[in-house]
Amino acid sequence: MGPALNDFRRLVVKVGSSLLVDDSGRLNREWLDTLAQDISRLQSDGHEVLIVSSGAIAIGCQVLGINKARARLEDLQAAAAAGQVQLVHAYQEMLGRHDIVAAQILLTPEDTENRRRFLNARGTLARLLERAVIPIINENDTVATEEIRYGDNDRLAARVAQLVMADALVLLSDVDGFYTADPGKDPDAKFIPEVSRITGEMQAMAGETRSDVGSGGMATKVQAARIATHAGCSTIIASGTIEHPLLALSNGARCTVFKAEGTPAAARKQWLAGVLEVRGILHVDEGAMRALGSGNSLLPVGVIGVDGEFSRGDVVTITGPHGGELGRGLAEYSHSEASQICGCHSEQIEEKLGYRGRSVMVHRDELVLFDSDS
Repeated sequence: MGPALNDFRRLVVKVGSSLLVDDSGRLNREWLDTLAQDISRLQSDGHEVLIVSSGAIAIGCQVLGINKARARLEDLQAAAAAGQVQLVHAYQEMLGRHDIVAAQILLTPEDTENRRRFLNARGTLARLLERAVIPIINENDTVATEEIRYGDNDRLAARVAQLVMADALVLLSDVDGFYTADPGKDPDAKFIPEVSRITGEMQAMAGETRSDVGSGGMATKVQAARIATHAGCSTIIASGTIEHPLLALSNGARCTVFKAEGTPAAARKQWLAGVLEVRGILHVDEGAMRALGSGNSLLPVGVIGVDGEFSRGDVVTITGPHGGELGRGLAEYSHSEASQICGCHSEQIEEKLGYRGRSVMVHRDELVLFDSDS
């Protein structure tokens, strides 16, 4: 693939409904096949790809004979249930032609905003990526209520990018970038190729335009870009209306790039360092202190004491053998579990807890050190 995507190792690609489904609700399999070819090329070049895909409700409305414009929430949830099956099967079929396995992931806002669910979702996605599986992600519309949902997959994609510490978020849509106004209505609208900072004026420019098939518009894309760039993830708005959209993007197709503020790791560490509510303390030995300084995760065997009452996903302080604060991170175990397995090797965890738990006490991606090397 060309240089436009070569700078990014882990990409979240959001596919809009208007690209996948026509006005009658028919799935565009021919276009999806070209996207699958692009993803296969990216994987071959060492990239990791996650897909956030719209289209389930539009497909389901056609299958169930539901008029989307007049449908109530429960009708749309039923459509999502019926359409999601066909949507994921289509991805499975097209990716399978390239010997790529697809997996379905359905998320709600709580899964990316509640720290314990956040860790569970992150762990699942990490294992799928390790096995070169492509996650096909959508909002869990069948259980989400109108008050507790993302409402569009642009913002869901941004949260997923934040969740997996992606380098880039690619929003494929029926527009080829960000303009000063809606180019379909204003012939004087000017294309903006690069954005370093999202301003209130830019959000006003985005307006509220949306297609008949999809639920988002340029406004939601700008909001998604704000979420992603704050998390150290560059955001690209590009046209998906052509075949091989990712290959075209790599070959220099027009797009708007919202530049990230730092790196995903730096953004995560900055957040951890600024958290005021620390629930507990993990005391570690000399070996663990050296391992942390070398960029490793904190293992149970290196923990010599546990203080406080905390749950999985809470922020804990890590102190060295002489009592000094080394850093802080998100606990992978509750205080009672951590107390039982501190000092244990990974193979002893199941014996202590009665189940096969996670191998780390604090994962290196959820850890910030306060020394000069952090």
